[in-house]
Amino acid sequence: MNAREITCIRCPAGCRLTVAETEGTLTVKGNECKLGEQYGRQEYASPMRIVTSSVRVISGARPLCPVKTAGEVRKADIKKVLAAIHESTVSAPVKIGQVIIKNVIGSGTDVVATRSIPSGTS
Repeated sequence: MNAREITCIRCPAGCRLTVAETEGTLTVKGNECKLGEQYGRQEYASPMRIVTSSVRVISGARPLCPVKTAGEVRKADIKKVLAAIHESTVSAPVKIGQVIIKNVIGSGTDVVATRSIPSGTS
């Protein structure tokens, strides 16, 4: 039996989960809701994360624009996602929600601006 202790982050309860694998079957214990069971299974099999960072802005009122992935990416791919973000630039003006990188590293999710940046001196 292979077991892991995981703190659930899907609701405010913060349940302490025990996820165990026995003969190819996963069991989740300690969850107070269905979200905890789903989270425990996902976190055990293939952890996923939202990635936040910033991208350089050309000719903007601010030199950087905060960005995030529109969906979760595999935890193992975070360094690749951050490298792609840090290699990118965007020209001002930038609108909140604007796609900065489409389908980042082939992950199926986009990187979007989380703040509007008007044109101006940088």
